[in-house]
Amino acid sequence: MNLLSKQELNSLLNCSEKYCLSIYMPTEKAGPRTRQNPIRFKNLVNEAEEKLRSAGLTASDADKFLREAKAMIEDDDFWLNQDSGLACFISSQKMHSYTLPHSFPELVVVSDHFHLKPLLPLITRDNKFYLLALAQNQIRLFQGNRYDIQELPLPEGVPASLDEALRYDELEKQLQFHSAQSDRQFLYHGHGAGTTDNKEEIQRYFQQVEHGLKPLLQEQQAPLILAGVEYLLPIYQQANSYGNLLQEGIKGNPENVSPKELHQKAWSVIQAHFDQAKKEAMARYQELVSSKQASADLKKIVPAAYHGKVDTLFVATGVEYWGKFEPENNSVQIDDRATPENYDLLNFAAIQTFVQGGNFYQISPEQMPNAEPVAAIFRYPVSANTSTSKV
Repeated sequence: MNLLSKQELNSLLNCSEKYCLSIYMPTEKAGPRTRQNPIRFKNLVNEAEEKLRSAGLTASDADKFLREAKAMIEDDDFWLNQDSGLACFISSQKMHSYTLPHSFPELVVVSDHFHLKPLLPLITRDNKFYLLALAQNQIRLFQGNRYDIQELPLPEGVPASLDEALRYDELEKQLQFHSAQSDRQFLYHGHGAGTTDNKEEIQRYFQQVEHGLKPLLQEQQAPLILAGVEYLLPIYQQANSYGNLLQEGIKGNPENVSPKELHQKAWSVIQAHFDQAKKEAMARYQELVSSKQASADLKKIVPAAYHGKVDTLFVATGVEYWGKFEPENNSVQIDDRATPENYDLLNFAAIQTFVQGGNFYQISPEQMPNAEPVAAIFRYPVSANTSTSKV
Protein backbone atom coordinates (compact mmCIF):
# COMPACT_ATOMS: atom_id res chain seq x y z
CA MET A 1 0.00 0.00 0.00
CA ASN A 2 1.72 3.17 -1.20
CA LEU A 3 0.35 6.03 0.85
CA LEU A 4 1.80 9.27 2.14
CA SER A 5 3.08 9.18 5.68
CA LYS A 6 2.03 11.91 8.09
CA GLN A 7 5.60 13.24 7.96
CA GLU A 8 5.54 13.44 4.16
CA LEU A 9 2.16 15.15 4.19
CA ASN A 10 3.35 17.74 6.70
CA SER A 11 6.40 18.38 4.53
CA LEU A 12 4.14 19.09 1.55
CA LEU A 13 1.83 21.25 3.66
CA ASN A 14 4.71 23.35 4.92
CA CYS A 15 6.18 24.02 1.48
CA SER A 16 5.57 27.61 0.49
CA GLU A 17 7.41 29.09 -2.50
CA LYS A 18 6.55 31.34 -5.38
CA TYR A 19 6.29 28.32 -7.68
CA CYS A 20 4.79 25.11 -6.31
CA LEU A 21 3.64 22.71 -9.03
CA SER A 22 1.07 19.95 -8.43
CA ILE A 23 0.29 17.33 -11.09
CA TYR A 24 -2.38 14.64 -10.79
CA MET A 25 -3.30 11.96 -13.31
CA PRO A 26 -4.94 8.53 -13.56
CA THR A 27 -2.63 5.63 -14.43
CA GLU A 28 -2.99 2.18 -15.95
CA LYS A 29 -1.79 -0.73 -13.81
CA ALA A 30 -1.17 -3.44 -16.38
CA GLY A 31 -1.44 -4.50 -20.00
CA PRO A 32 -0.84 -2.59 -23.24
CA ARG A 33 -2.64 0.48 -21.87
CA THR A 34 0.32 1.17 -19.56
CA ARG A 35 1.94 2.77 -22.63
CA GLN A 36 -0.51 5.63 -22.14
CA ASN A 37 1.03 6.54 -18.78
CA PRO A 38 4.19 8.34 -19.96
CA ILE A 39 2.33 9.96 -22.88
CA ARG A 40 -0.30 11.39 -20.53
CA PHE A 41 2.37 12.57 -18.12
CA LYS A 42 4.35 14.23 -20.91
CA ASN A 43 1.27 16.18 -21.96
CA LEU A 44 0.72 17.33 -18.39
CA VAL A 45 4.37 18.36 -18.05
CA ASN A 46 4.00 20.42 -21.23
CA GLU A 47 0.91 22.06 -19.73
CA ALA A 48 2.84 22.71 -16.53
CA GLU A 49 5.65 24.35 -18.49
CA GLU A 50 3.19 26.73 -20.13
CA LYS A 51 1.68 27.63 -16.75
CA LEU A 52 5.09 28.23 -15.20
CA ARG A 53 6.05 30.57 -18.03
CA SER A 54 2.73 32.38 -17.67
CA ALA A 55 3.48 32.74 -13.96
CA GLY A 56 6.77 34.50 -14.73
CA LEU A 57 9.51 31.92 -15.29
CA THR A 58 11.69 32.19 -18.36
CA ALA A 59 11.75 29.29 -20.83
CA SER A 60 15.18 28.27 -19.54
CA ASP A 61 14.12 28.41 -15.87
CA ALA A 62 10.91 26.50 -16.55
CA ASP A 63 12.88 23.80 -18.34
CA LYS A 64 15.30 23.56 -15.40
CA PHE A 65 12.39 23.47 -12.92
CA LEU A 66 10.90 20.49 -14.78
CA ARG A 67 14.16 18.66 -15.52
CA GLU A 68 13.49 15.77 -13.14
CA ALA A 69 9.90 15.40 -14.31
CA LYS A 70 10.99 15.31 -17.95
CA ALA A 71 13.57 12.64 -17.14
CA MET A 72 10.85 10.55 -15.53
CA ILE A 73 8.98 10.40 -18.85
CA GLU A 74 11.69 8.06 -20.19
CA ASP A 75 11.76 5.80 -17.11
CA ASP A 76 10.08 2.67 -18.54
CA ASP A 77 10.33 0.67 -15.30
CA PHE A 78 8.55 3.41 -13.38
CA TRP A 79 5.60 3.49 -15.77
CA LEU A 80 5.24 -0.29 -15.76
CA ASN A 81 4.78 -0.31 -11.98
CA GLN A 82 1.84 1.98 -11.40
CA ASP A 83 -1.31 1.80 -9.32
CA SER A 84 -4.52 3.74 -10.01
CA GLY A 85 -3.15 7.26 -9.82
CA LEU A 86 -0.05 9.42 -9.72
CA ALA A 87 0.55 12.64 -7.79
CA CYS A 88 3.68 14.76 -8.32
CA PHE A 89 4.73 17.84 -6.38
CA ILE A 90 7.61 19.96 -7.64
CA SER A 91 9.31 22.92 -6.00
CA SER A 92 12.67 24.55 -6.54
CA GLN A 93 14.11 22.21 -3.93
CA LYS A 94 12.76 18.79 -4.82
CA MET A 95 10.28 16.66 -6.74
CA HIS A 96 8.00 14.28 -4.84
CA SER A 97 6.06 11.60 -6.74
CA TYR A 98 3.55 9.15 -5.27
CA THR A 99 2.03 6.08 -6.90
CA LEU A 100 -1.34 5.80 -5.19
CA PRO A 101 -4.38 3.48 -5.07
CA HIS A 102 -6.75 6.24 -6.17
CA SER A 103 -7.58 7.45 -9.67
CA PHE A 104 -7.27 11.22 -10.04
CA PRO A 105 -8.67 13.39 -12.83
CA GLU A 106 -5.93 15.13 -14.78
CA LEU A 107 -4.98 18.36 -13.03
CA VAL A 108 -2.08 20.81 -13.17
CA VAL A 109 -1.90 23.61 -10.58
CA VAL A 110 0.81 26.26 -10.13
CA SER A 111 0.52 28.24 -6.91
CA ASP A 112 2.55 29.37 -3.91
CA HIS A 113 1.74 26.10 -2.13
CA PHE A 114 0.88 22.57 -3.20
CA HIS A 115 -2.66 21.64 -4.19
CA LEU A 116 -3.42 18.72 -1.82
CA LYS A 117 -7.20 18.45 -1.75
CA PRO A 118 -7.32 15.41 -4.10
CA LEU A 119 -5.18 13.49 -1.59
CA LEU A 120 -7.46 14.00 1.37
CA PRO A 121 -9.80 11.05 0.69
CA LEU A 122 -6.75 8.82 1.19
CA ILE A 123 -5.91 10.12 4.64
CA THR A 124 -9.09 11.41 6.27
CA ARG A 125 -11.07 9.75 9.03
CA ASP A 126 -13.66 8.09 6.78
CA ASN A 127 -10.99 5.95 5.16
CA LYS A 128 -8.39 4.77 7.69
CA PHE A 129 -8.90 1.87 10.09
CA TYR A 130 -6.97 -0.63 12.18
CA LEU A 131 -7.53 -4.36 12.28
CA LEU A 132 -6.35 -6.58 15.14
CA ALA A 133 -6.26 -10.29 14.30
CA LEU A 134 -6.56 -12.25 17.54
CA ALA A 135 -5.47 -15.85 18.03
CA GLN A 136 -3.88 -17.72 20.92
CA ASN A 137 -0.89 -18.57 18.75
CA GLN A 138 -0.55 -15.29 16.89
CA ILE A 139 -1.36 -11.58 17.11
CA ARG A 140 -1.29 -9.47 13.93
CA LEU A 141 -1.95 -5.75 13.61
CA PHE A 142 -2.95 -4.10 10.32
CA GLN A 143 -3.61 -0.58 9.08
CA GLY A 144 -6.00 -0.29 6.16
CA ASN A 145 -8.14 1.94 4.01
CA ARG A 146 -10.74 1.41 1.32
CA TYR A 147 -8.05 0.32 -1.14
CA ASP A 148 -5.63 -1.91 0.69
CA ILE A 149 -4.27 -3.16 4.00
CA GLN A 150 -0.76 -3.60 5.34
CA GLU A 151 0.60 -5.42 8.38
CA LEU A 152 2.31 -3.27 10.98
CA PRO A 153 5.10 -4.38 13.31
CA LEU A 154 3.75 -5.06 16.78
CA PRO A 155 4.56 -2.22 19.18
CA GLU A 156 6.95 -2.97 21.99
CA GLY A 157 5.10 -4.66 24.85
CA VAL A 158 2.57 -6.49 22.69
CA PRO A 159 3.05 -10.26 23.11
CA ALA A 160 2.98 -12.10 19.81
CA SER A 161 1.17 -15.11 21.28
CA LEU A 162 -0.51 -16.45 24.39
CA ASP A 163 2.58 -18.54 25.03
CA GLU A 164 4.75 -15.43 25.08
CA ALA A 165 2.31 -13.57 27.35
CA LEU A 166 2.16 -16.40 29.88
CA ARG A 167 5.90 -16.84 29.87
CA TYR A 168 6.21 -13.14 30.61
CA ASP A 169 3.68 -13.53 33.45
CA GLU A 170 5.61 -16.48 34.84
CA LEU A 171 8.89 -14.61 34.59
CA GLU A 172 7.40 -11.64 36.45
CA LYS A 173 6.17 -13.93 39.22
CA GLN A 174 9.53 -15.65 39.48
CA LEU A 175 11.35 -12.31 39.58
CA GLN A 176 9.06 -11.07 42.32
CA PHE A 177 9.57 -14.30 44.24
CA HIS A 178 13.32 -14.13 43.71
CA SER A 179 13.39 -10.54 44.93
CA ALA A 180 11.50 -11.47 48.10
CA GLN A 181 13.47 -14.65 48.65
CA SER A 182 16.93 -13.58 47.58
CA ASP A 183 18.52 -16.34 49.59
CA ARG A 184 16.80 -18.99 47.50
CA GLN A 185 18.07 -20.09 44.09
CA PHE A 186 16.07 -18.61 41.17
CA LEU A 187 14.75 -21.17 38.70
CA TYR A 188 12.50 -20.43 35.70
CA HIS A 189 10.09 -23.09 34.50
CA GLY A 190 8.17 -22.75 31.22
CA HIS A 191 4.38 -22.70 31.21
CA GLY A 192 2.54 -25.02 28.90
CA ALA A 193 0.91 -22.19 27.02
CA GLY A 194 -0.59 -22.43 23.58
CA THR A 195 -2.77 -25.38 24.49
CA THR A 196 -4.90 -23.74 27.17
CA ASP A 197 -8.32 -22.23 26.78
CA ASN A 198 -8.36 -20.82 30.29
CA LYS A 199 -10.34 -17.60 30.19
CA GLU A 200 -8.33 -15.91 32.95
CA GLU A 201 -5.07 -16.55 31.10
CA ILE A 202 -6.54 -15.24 27.87
CA GLN A 203 -7.77 -12.16 29.72
CA ARG A 204 -4.25 -11.45 31.00
CA TYR A 205 -2.94 -12.05 27.49
CA PHE A 206 -5.33 -9.53 25.97
CA GLN A 207 -4.67 -7.03 28.75
CA GLN A 208 -0.99 -7.11 27.79
CA VAL A 209 -1.92 -6.66 24.11
CA GLU A 210 -4.22 -3.74 24.91
CA HIS A 211 -1.61 -2.09 27.13
CA GLY A 212 1.04 -2.44 24.41
CA LEU A 213 -1.25 -0.88 21.78
CA LYS A 214 -2.07 2.20 23.86
CA PRO A 215 0.90 4.32 22.76
CA LEU A 216 -0.01 3.68 19.11
CA LEU A 217 -3.75 4.25 19.40
CA GLN A 218 -4.07 6.92 22.07
CA GLU A 219 -3.87 9.83 19.60
CA GLN A 220 -5.92 8.07 16.90
CA GLN A 221 -9.56 8.42 15.94
CA ALA A 222 -9.69 5.64 13.36
CA PRO A 223 -11.93 2.66 14.12
CA LEU A 224 -10.41 -0.61 15.31
CA ILE A 225 -11.99 -3.87 14.19
CA LEU A 226 -11.25 -7.29 15.70
CA ALA A 227 -10.85 -10.57 13.85
CA GLY A 228 -10.90 -13.83 15.77
CA VAL A 229 -12.89 -16.89 16.80
CA GLU A 230 -16.16 -15.84 18.33
CA TYR A 231 -15.41 -16.55 22.00
CA LEU A 232 -12.22 -14.42 21.93
CA LEU A 233 -13.84 -11.19 20.75
CA PRO A 234 -15.85 -10.37 23.93
CA ILE A 235 -12.81 -11.18 26.09
CA TYR A 236 -10.74 -8.57 24.24
CA GLN A 237 -13.63 -6.09 24.34
CA GLN A 238 -13.59 -6.34 28.13
CA ALA A 239 -9.86 -5.58 28.22
CA ASN A 240 -10.14 -2.73 25.71
CA SER A 241 -9.93 0.97 26.59
CA TYR A 242 -9.72 2.38 23.03
CA GLY A 243 -12.81 4.45 22.40
CA ASN A 244 -13.17 3.59 18.70
CA LEU A 245 -13.32 -0.20 18.94
CA LEU A 246 -16.20 -1.50 16.81
CA GLN A 247 -18.56 -3.97 18.43
CA GLU A 248 -18.96 -5.87 15.20
CA GLY A 249 -15.94 -8.00 14.37
CA ILE A 250 -14.78 -10.60 11.86
CA LYS A 251 -15.54 -14.04 13.24
CA GLY A 252 -13.30 -17.00 12.51
CA ASN A 253 -9.69 -18.03 13.06
CA PRO A 254 -7.54 -15.38 11.27
CA GLU A 255 -4.20 -17.21 11.55
CA ASN A 256 -4.09 -18.54 7.98
CA VAL A 257 -6.19 -15.80 6.37
CA SER A 258 -4.37 -13.63 3.81
CA PRO A 259 -4.23 -9.84 4.23
CA LYS A 260 -6.28 -9.47 1.05
CA GLU A 261 -9.11 -11.61 2.43
CA LEU A 262 -8.95 -9.84 5.79
CA HIS A 263 -9.23 -6.52 3.97
CA GLN A 264 -12.31 -7.64 2.06
CA LYS A 265 -14.03 -8.83 5.22
CA ALA A 266 -13.01 -5.77 7.23
CA TRP A 267 -14.07 -3.25 4.60
CA SER A 268 -17.58 -4.71 4.39
CA VAL A 269 -17.94 -3.82 8.07
CA ILE A 270 -15.94 -0.58 8.08
CA GLN A 271 -17.66 0.91 5.04
CA ALA A 272 -21.05 0.66 6.70
CA HIS A 273 -19.55 2.34 9.79
CA PHE A 274 -18.10 5.20 7.72
CA ASP A 275 -21.30 5.62 5.72
CA GLN A 276 -23.33 5.86 8.91
CA ALA A 277 -20.92 8.41 10.38
CA LYS A 278 -21.21 10.50 7.21
CA LYS A 279 -25.03 10.33 7.30
CA GLU A 280 -25.02 11.43 10.92
CA ALA A 281 -22.68 14.33 10.12
CA MET A 282 -24.90 15.47 7.25
CA ALA A 283 -28.01 15.19 9.44
CA ARG A 284 -26.26 17.29 12.08
CA TYR A 285 -25.48 19.89 9.46
CA GLN A 286 -29.15 20.08 8.48
CA GLU A 287 -30.11 20.55 12.13
CA LEU A 288 -27.64 23.42 12.58
CA VAL A 289 -27.82 25.15 9.19
CA SER A 290 -30.52 27.58 10.36
CA SER A 291 -28.21 28.67 13.18
CA LYS A 292 -24.78 30.29 13.13
CA GLN A 293 -23.11 26.94 13.76
CA ALA A 294 -23.35 25.67 10.16
CA SER A 295 -23.05 27.32 6.77
CA ALA A 296 -22.60 26.76 3.04
CA ASP A 297 -21.18 30.27 2.62
CA LEU A 298 -17.62 30.04 1.29
CA LYS A 299 -16.75 33.52 2.54
CA LYS A 300 -17.59 32.44 6.07
CA ILE A 301 -16.10 28.93 5.85
CA VAL A 302 -12.62 29.90 4.58
CA PRO A 303 -11.74 32.22 7.51
CA ALA A 304 -13.32 29.81 9.98
CA ALA A 305 -11.19 26.96 8.65
CA TYR A 306 -8.05 29.11 8.86
CA HIS A 307 -8.79 29.99 12.50
CA GLY A 308 -9.53 26.37 13.50
CA LYS A 309 -13.28 26.87 13.95
CA VAL A 310 -14.48 24.16 11.54
CA ASP A 311 -15.58 20.91 13.14
CA THR A 312 -16.72 19.15 9.94
CA LEU A 313 -16.24 20.18 6.32
CA PHE A 314 -18.03 18.81 3.26
CA VAL A 315 -16.46 19.52 -0.15
CA ALA A 316 -17.75 18.42 -3.55
CA THR A 317 -15.41 16.32 -5.67
CA GLY A 318 -14.15 17.78 -8.93
CA VAL A 319 -14.98 21.38 -8.03
CA GLU A 320 -12.56 24.29 -7.62
CA TYR A 321 -13.25 27.84 -6.45
CA TRP A 322 -10.30 30.09 -7.29
CA GLY A 323 -9.40 33.11 -5.24
CA LYS A 324 -7.37 34.34 -2.28
CA PHE A 325 -7.78 34.75 1.46
CA GLU A 326 -6.17 37.57 3.43
CA PRO A 327 -5.79 36.57 7.11
CA GLU A 328 -5.03 40.16 8.17
CA ASN A 329 -8.61 41.27 7.58
CA ASN A 330 -10.36 37.93 6.97
CA SER A 331 -11.21 38.98 3.42
CA VAL A 332 -12.05 36.43 0.74
CA GLN A 333 -11.55 37.21 -2.94
CA ILE A 334 -13.31 34.92 -5.42
CA ASP A 335 -12.07 34.87 -9.02
CA ASP A 336 -13.64 33.54 -12.21
CA ARG A 337 -10.63 31.38 -13.12
CA ALA A 338 -7.24 30.15 -11.96
CA THR A 339 -4.32 32.56 -12.19
CA PRO A 340 -0.70 32.35 -11.02
CA GLU A 341 -1.64 34.62 -8.10
CA ASN A 342 -4.64 32.72 -6.73
CA TYR A 343 -5.46 29.20 -5.51
CA ASP A 344 -8.39 26.87 -4.95
CA LEU A 345 -10.22 28.12 -1.86
CA LEU A 346 -11.87 24.72 -1.35
CA ASN A 347 -8.40 23.15 -1.22
CA PHE A 348 -7.32 25.82 1.27
CA ALA A 349 -10.33 25.24 3.54
CA ALA A 350 -9.95 21.45 3.38
CA ILE A 351 -6.24 21.54 4.27
CA GLN A 352 -6.78 24.00 7.12
CA THR A 353 -9.61 21.86 8.51
CA PHE A 354 -7.56 18.69 8.31
CA VAL A 355 -4.42 20.22 9.86
CA GLN A 356 -6.38 21.60 12.79
CA GLY A 357 -8.13 18.35 13.65
CA GLY A 358 -11.49 18.82 11.95
CA ASN A 359 -13.44 16.15 10.10
CA PHE A 360 -13.42 16.23 6.33
CA TYR A 361 -15.69 14.57 3.78
CA GLN A 362 -15.16 14.81 0.03
CA ILE A 363 -18.36 13.65 -1.65
CA SER A 364 -20.08 13.82 -5.01
CA PRO A 365 -21.78 17.13 -5.89
CA GLU A 366 -25.25 15.55 -5.95
CA GLN A 367 -24.81 14.36 -2.36
CA MET A 368 -23.72 17.73 -1.01
CA PRO A 369 -25.96 19.41 1.58
CA ASN A 370 -28.09 22.10 -0.05
CA ALA A 371 -26.47 21.26 -3.42
CA GLU A 372 -23.62 23.67 -2.64
CA PRO A 373 -19.93 22.92 -3.40
CA VAL A 374 -18.93 23.40 0.25
CA ALA A 375 -20.63 23.20 3.64
CA ALA A 376 -19.33 23.29 7.19
CA ILE A 377 -20.30 22.63 10.78
CA PHE A 378 -18.50 24.99 13.13
CA ARG A 379 -17.19 24.14 16.56
CA TYR A 380 -19.32 27.00 17.92
CA PRO A 381 -21.50 29.72 16.37
CA VAL A 382 -19.58 31.85 13.87
CA SER A 383 -20.59 35.32 12.77
CA ALA A 384 -20.11 36.60 9.25
CA ASN A 385 -17.18 38.88 10.05
CA THR A 386 -15.53 38.66 6.63
CA SER A 387 -15.50 40.80 3.55
CA THR A 388 -15.53 39.54 -0.03
CA SER A 389 -14.85 40.79 -3.48
CA LYS A 390 -15.57 39.30 -6.88
CA VAL A 391 -13.05 39.84 -9.67
